[in-house]
Amino acid sequence: MEAFSDGVIAIIITIMVLELAAPHHSDVAALRALVPVFLSYVLSFINVGIYWNNHHHLLNVARHVDGRVLWANLHLLFWLSLIPFGTAWMGENHFATWPVAVYGLVLCCAGAAYFILARALIAADGRDSVVAAALGRDAKGKASVGIYLLAIPLAFVRAWAACALYVLVAVIWLVPDRRIERATVDAATR
Repeated sequence: MEAFSDGVIAIIITIMVLELAAPHHSDVAALRALVPVFLSYVLSFINVGIYWNNHHHLLNVARHVDGRVLWANLHLLFWLSLIPFGTAWMGENHFATWPVAVYGLVLCCAGAAYFILARALIAADGRDSVVAAALGRDAKGKASVGIYLLAIPLAFVRAWAACALYVLVAVIWLVPDRRIERATVDAATR
């Protein structure tokens, strides 16, 4: 499951970078037109990287995979696979309202899917498992989905403010989350 997911995530990143078309002119002004496309790519690359990193850590402590986990993982990969679409639409339309809202919807659904995957892994491993101890009540995961839910309608009022909230969630997750490492060490010392 981990190898398959890694492959899908690598393809997602490849699709996103292929959307970065080189300008047809050789002056700096030609690059300026690509700034929104590049910024949306950077945000999406960071988000996909965060999902890959956390997915990797989560699966490293999981001991059991059942059908529910496999379907939950596919659910997450489905939403992640839509990130290149949202990225391209948002960047090419200079962060217009609808593309920013749809991008947020994709991020929100990916966040919810990750939460569902985590709960499926806890159910497969048990409430006393390393996965359960590592995730706890998953305040970061719940807060992220909540921020996305706030940002989506905000996109219709101030698209830049919604984008700022998307960046905020990424920053929250960029801060290293040591819960899984701590839970692994705690389980090994028992």
